[in-house]
Amino acid sequence: MNSSLYNYLLPAKNLAKVPALPRDSSKLFVYDIKNEKIFFDRFYYLDRYLPKQSFLVLNETKVVPARVILRKESGGKVVVLFLVNEMEEDNKVKIIVDRKIKVGDKLFFKESDFVDVVSQEKNIFLVRFNFSKDKLFFLLEKQGAMPIPLYLKDTPLPNEKLKQKYQTIFFKNKKEDLASIAAPTASLHFTKRVFKKLEQKRIKRYFVNLYVGMGTFTPITEENLKTKKLHQEYYQVEEKVWQNILEEKNSGKKLVAVGTTVVRTLESLKLKNKNEKIKMIKKNEKSFFETDLFIFPPFNFQMVDILLTNFHLPKSSLMMLVEAFLQFKGAKKHLVELYNIAIKNDFRFYSFGDAMLII
Repeated sequence: MNSSLYNYLLPAKNLAKVPALPRDSSKLFVYDIKNEKIFFDRFYYLDRYLPKQSFLVLNETKVVPARVILRKESGGKVVVLFLVNEMEEDNKVKIIVDRKIKVGDKLFFKESDFVDVVSQEKNIFLVRFNFSKDKLFFLLEKQGAMPIPLYLKDTPLPNEKLKQKYQTIFFKNKKEDLASIAAPTASLHFTKRVFKKLEQKRIKRYFVNLYVGMGTFTPITEENLKTKKLHQEYYQVEEKVWQNILEEKNSGKKLVAVGTTVVRTLESLKLKNKNEKIKMIKKNEKSFFETDLFIFPPFNFQMVDILLTNFHLPKSSLMMLVEAFLQFKGAKKHLVELYNIAIKNDFRFYSFGDAMLII
């Protein structure tokens, strides 16, 4: 891996601590590879840059306020992040904590509900709760904070505002056994106004669901490079939706992937099901797919034609995915070159930042 392709310096002023208001007023960086042109615009004009013969695929996952302060039996407080994107069987879930705990400890919510620490693997603990999964999600919604990335820790937004802003307007508000602990940030820019303009252009949209975990922000390790595998995540795609996507592709329409999570979902599914038949696994009595797909150059994209994404952390797997897409499309510019142009033109980066469209 050539690390210079994935490293850059971001001035503090370019780190977005709050989203644009309204959210579709964020800036849009458009890189037209075929014509080697760059345009700067606003997100609410997204429809101008998408071909009529195209369609969107978005991630409808819901972010849960999964970071919560629990109390030890001794009275000490522990900040706990529930990894609700990978729930285990028998009412067990993995957690990450901010201070020392041990197997056998009980961690209490504000009232009498508690979880038992049953095992540990490195910095991740497995806990069991003696109530329903629905109640766990209820407790997190009532007592938890949104699991925003560390670079947003000093955002001026209170938790109640974050519950709105760090969430898409179209998230699937349905009881599930899994949820996300990070937002599909490219989707945060969408509003009813944007969707209406796309509908007027007869650009359809389809939804998949990838449950985003900590791996999104985890730096690349030697193990990742050696095994050519990434963190495991679970996702769901309804069979009818998958068939519709394939039909749209076969008709010659361009697939616009909204975010890296959608890219990973669709490319994983295509690789797993070359015969175009969906094979699912069972988890908590529901059907899911699992993927550890690591997309880095060179990569043969079989599904995605156009990519809408945010500006990502240096040396991250997300940057490698976008660089792979640029190289696959025959781009003359590398991603860091584009990022440096964006920085010079006051684009805002990361979760609450601006968007990039690669066509």
